Amino acid sequence: MTGESRKSSRVRLEHKHPVNLMGVDGTWRRSCVLLDVSATGAKIEVEGSIDVLRAREFFLLLSSTGLAFRRCELVWIDGAMAGVRFVKAKSAKHSQQAAKVQ
Repeated sequence: MTGESRKSSRVRLEHKHPVNLMGVDGTWRRSCVLLDVSATGAKIEVEGSIDVLRAREFFLLLSSTGLAFRRCELVWIDGAMAGVRFVKAKSAKHSQQAAKVQ
């Protein structure tokens, strides 16, 4: 799969935009380059070993301080390139309804 089946329109970046991936538990971090982005996901090129992507869920750190980030899940991988989907947070209303059912 090459990631061409995106539902949202994407923005291709003309210049390399360095970002980082970080495990949800904070135990690993990888440098990567953001190639394109949409409202629902992104295409990245990972520098170094891609073994950490086996975790399938991680953070995409968009700023050097880590203050701008998105939680992601791996959709596809092809060599050093990967496609990620942004994980949406469950709404408070959805969580309240689930609690009432239990």
